[in-house]
Parts: sequence; structure tokens; C-alpha cells
Amino acid sequence: MDCIFCKIIAGEIPSLKIYEDEKVLSFLDIGPVADGHLLIVPKKHYERLDQMSSEDITAVAGVLPRLADALVRATGAEGYNLLQNTGSCAGQVVPHVHFHLIPRVSGDGLGYRWPAKKYPEGKDKEMQQKILSELK
Repeated sequence: MDCIFCKIIAGEIPSLKIYEDEKVLSFLDIGPVADGHLLIVPKKHYERLDQMSSEDITAVAGVLPRLADALVRATGAEGYNLLQNTGSCAGQVVPHVHFHLIPRVSGDGLGYRWPAKKYPEGKDKEMQQKILSELK
């Protein structure tokens, strides 16, 4: 497999590890947007979040509070962003599920866009029904 994260997990490419267990690996991002920017990856290769087993997603989610707490204390951050991009249109560059844990402080200049809008009349209920019909 030609996945950079799988190679990091296998020890073929070095990383600055922060946390590791049988299902999860966390390491410093080599292209951080802030000092301490972490990546958290399942050791099993999944390209998309919706492909992950509930066991593996639970394993990843289970270490997030501990990593976030350590990151905040280590960096003096006031908060953090937890991001997961699925698909290239959403910003996923490496096709292996990964979570970004990014420490934040007021005035850090990183910004955050959230162009909220309102549903046109009836569109919200239409979307609700479409999603409910697809929910398995």
C-alpha cells in the first residue's frame, strides 16, 4: 500500500509519536498550522470515516479527551479545533482517516469560516426525510 500514514504506522517513515495503542496512533503533523498540531489516526486503513468500524471509531474517540487535555496544558491553548475531512472536496489530502487536533489562542490569526445560512421554506423537513430514509 502506498499510504503515507500506513507507512508511519508500520514504522517505515519516522514520526514524532505522541500516543500509541493497538488501534490508534497520534503524532505531530509535519505541516502544522499551530505549534502542537496533532494527527490522530486509526491503525487500520480506512479512506473514509463512514467506512470505519464502530470499534475503531470508538478507539479513536476514546483517546481524544486525553490528547486534547495534554495538548492544552502543553501549549497553553485557550481552546482547540478537532477536524476530520472526508473526501478531497472537504480538504482531505491523505486518503487515510485522520483527525486534526489544533491548539488555538485568541488572535492566533488562523480564523475559521462558518458561512451559516437558512433553509428555504420546507427544505429543512425535506432534508430530514431524505436523511431518515437513508439511515440504516
